[in-house]
Amino acid sequence: MTQITLTQKERTLLEDQKSHEEICIQKYKHYANQAQDPELKALFNYYADQEQQHFDTVSQMLNGTIPQINQGKQQQNNQPQISQGKTGNDADYKLCTDQLMTEKYVSSTYNTSIFEFTNSKARQVLNHIQKEEQEHGEGIFNYMQSRGMYNPK
Repeated sequence: MTQITLTQKERTLLEDQKSHEEICIQKYKHYANQAQDPELKALFNYYADQEQQHFDTVSQMLNGTIPQINQGKQQQNNQPQISQGKTGNDADYKLCTDQLMTEKYVSSTYNTSIFEFTNSKARQVLNHIQKEEQEHGEGIFNYMQSRGMYNPK
């Protein structure tokens, strides 16, 4: 772990990211309980756990510490598998659509934070989180596409 002294702007950006992560955790947990498809429940619960890790990382940074990041292959191997060829339903479609919009927004806010940070190790940590947010969006997209809920044409 590396110690960091944050500028006021960096602190404000991290406080925003922490708030975003908290909302993501709440939404994924809530939507996992509402999802009708067991595979979607598992996917949302998995992402809720990753969002909790993001929240913890951002909290550590706010406390002046840059944590080590797990360079992710072990995490991706634990991601729930998505079956192909199933038909989705309207309720799950709405949950997925909302979460996909949320992930797009959160990923974009990390982009701004990355450019504003002066410490390269802090930028690497934020970039790692942003990459996982993008992977969440990709996972939701893949789920939706596999069930005919999303046609990128």
